[in-house]
Amino acid sequence: MRRSAGVFALAAAAVLVLAGCSSDPLAEQYREGSGKGYIAGDGTIAEFPADQRGEPVAFEGETIEGDAFDSADLAGQVAVVNFWYAGCAPCRAEAPLLQQVHEEFDGEGASFVGVNVRDQAATAASFEESFGITYPSIVDANDGAVQYAFAGDVPPAAVPTTLVLDGEGRVAARILGQLKDASILETIVRDLIAEQS
Repeated sequence: MRRSAGVFALAAAAVLVLAGCSSDPLAEQYREGSGKGYIAGDGTIAEFPADQRGEPVAFEGETIEGDAFDSADLAGQVAVVNFWYAGCAPCRAEAPLLQQVHEEFDGEGASFVGVNVRDQAATAASFEESFGITYPSIVDANDGAVQYAFAGDVPPAAVPTTLVLDGEGRVAARILGQLKDASILETIVRDLIAEQS
């Protein structure tokens, strides 16, 4: 009986998390700073000068919609790569900011791609619909291939993490933890686009 109640409680919690209501309880709880057992990165921002960037990172995978994605298609563009999953409170809090910056730079020299590290396509698609995310996300939960490609740049448990790649596909900036302000990412992307000119 106790086990059934526990399963029911988990199912109910999952429904609430994915319900997509205008007020997101998990994100609000995170913003309040109550902790509730969630540990995330501290929002540390690191930028790397061109002469200190590593090798280009190549990655590929299948998107939530079932399309093939290959980083080779991003060649010559600044690329923003965001690691996330649906039940991650800071991921939910930053999602509107990422979409905002994506819309600002879409077709202007920068592309966005998400990397979902825990969910299957249906759960990830529900998140995207709830938050109005229009850029693609790779489902990386099954084999972790994209996470492996970025292993030197993204600590395994640090979600969310946002990486910004230069036009050569090298990591030029990293935000470890929640993006707190869209202007931070806007500035990084704008500077990298200008660097290529």
